[in-house]
Amino acid sequence: MKLRSFMFTGVGIATAGIVLGMRVGPLFSSGDDMRSLKKLEDAYLMITQRYVEDVDASELTEAAIRAMLVQLDPHSVYIDPERMKAVNEEFDAGYEGIGISYELIPGPEQQDTLAVLNPIPGGPSDDVGILSGDRIIEINDSTSIGIDSEEVKQRLKGPKGTTVNVTVRRPGYADLLPFTIRRDKIPLYTLDASYMLDDETGYIRLNRFARTSHQEFRDALAGLQQKGMKRLVFDMRGNVGGYMDQAVYIADDFLPAGELIVSAKGRLPETRETHNARGGGVFETQPLIVLVDENSASATEIVAGALQDHDRAVIVGRRTFGKGLVQKQYKLNDGSALRVTISRYYTPSGRLIQTPYQSGDREGYYEGKHDLQVEDSHTTLAELIDHAPDSLKYHTDGGRVVLGGGGILPDYIVEPDTLSYFMQAIVGRQIATTFVRDWLDRKGPEFKERWKDHADEFVASFDIPDALIDELLEFAESKYDLTVTAGERTVAKPAEGLRFTTGDVAADRHLLAVVMKGRIATRIYDRSYWYPIYDEMDSVLQVANGLWNEAENMAVMN
Repeated sequence: MKLRSFMFTGVGIATAGIVLGMRVGPLFSSGDDMRSLKKLEDAYLMITQRYVEDVDASELTEAAIRAMLVQLDPHSVYIDPERMKAVNEEFDAGYEGIGISYELIPGPEQQDTLAVLNPIPGGPSDDVGILSGDRIIEINDSTSIGIDSEEVKQRLKGPKGTTVNVTVRRPGYADLLPFTIRRDKIPLYTLDASYMLDDETGYIRLNRFARTSHQEFRDALAGLQQKGMKRLVFDMRGNVGGYMDQAVYIADDFLPAGELIVSAKGRLPETRETHNARGGGVFETQPLIVLVDENSASATEIVAGALQDHDRAVIVGRRTFGKGLVQKQYKLNDGSALRVTISRYYTPSGRLIQTPYQSGDREGYYEGKHDLQVEDSHTTLAELIDHAPDSLKYHTDGGRVVLGGGGILPDYIVEPDTLSYFMQAIVGRQIATTFVRDWLDRKGPEFKERWKDHADEFVASFDIPDALIDELLEFAESKYDLTVTAGERTVAKPAEGLRFTTGDVAADRHLLAVVMKGRIATRIYDRSYWYPIYDEMDSVLQVANGLWNEAENMAVMN
């Protein structure tokens, strides 16, 4: 069921081979290059100096750059200075600020209120006593009511060591609470979750490949091994990629010395390289299952492709995005950057997994990916392999046929479950999320006190009482005009908006309880606790848990 929704935004940003800090140098050598550059310069000067109206030179330049890149592949992109700051934070795995995750809660007259979702453990806000559910209503003696996301960044982020004063309204407290927070370096972790599925099965979920990803992965792996882990589910669903070197390091931990991980081939000699496992990996011989989906891209596909080609892991889920292009980043003089494709990468069997594209047709490129997903959902794996042209067929070390030409096709394809119309309303309109926030505002102090230091017990034993589900339905009726009447389960989309039946509620009552429990855990602890709660409803993970015999056979082969 698609409750684990990780929106795929910008695979062109999260690339497989990012090299930061490069500046454009003397790149032009041929006469044709110089003549073309002179033509472009002449046109620019003619427009800026002779056009009938004043021209914004900066906007004209950016438009020209973007227009040039459109004629290339879909992943060569221009990044403006403001966006570059956010990109650097994301892949440097840190920023300087007060250390909270937050949400903007709609208030009266459409004036949003800044609410703390979670203080980052050990961060500046956590240290001074900021709590989940706190509303920050003033920042440095100025109101923050009506603030937007951009203003949050501008007013709360800042250099390490500087201070910011905030005033908090805490549910259940009559008085406003003032805090002075000293900003610090805040880590952005790329590991979403790490825990034991059972006495011998570990689970690690990685959301991208940033500078710290390999170390985070190794730390998580060591922690699970101390708990007795003998086999691992490595979840890279929704992982859009990042630094190639981090992908290579993690793949190396699974593969014996000498095994090819990935090769890159470009027009220039310096863009051609190969990466082989060095040996001494921390998980080279144990059973391994890897989870991927349509949003798994780039560096994720390097790892999945290497493990599949060497018959090292069972790959489960859905066809990956299909990005086999490597970009290099070149800084421009105003802090912006060009990210230009310099090579293609190939899996150990020789596969290019880049989805085909026509230069200049980015819309068709993404539509083609959708068409592949539709085809996968109506065709068995054997049929997909049988119908593929021989030019796209490759062989793993053990002789299995795998395909190139558009993503990594899993060894076991698992289509996503479809939410009922009732659950689409509950999840899509964030009814459960809003209810849990409202309920914790009222019940928070005593409930959090009971559970705050007992996360594992909460995950294992806490059950949503029926009365709380009934309370949510009453909340949905009063706030969202969602009504439930007697009747069988709805089989068609209700014609009159949010009108459902007792049969709808009964059919999805268990799923509704899981969602509510996960939302409560997210607010009391952090988002990582969503995953162990949702496990029992995760169809891809359930399929994976039935494939350990195959994973063990692969481990023996290696």
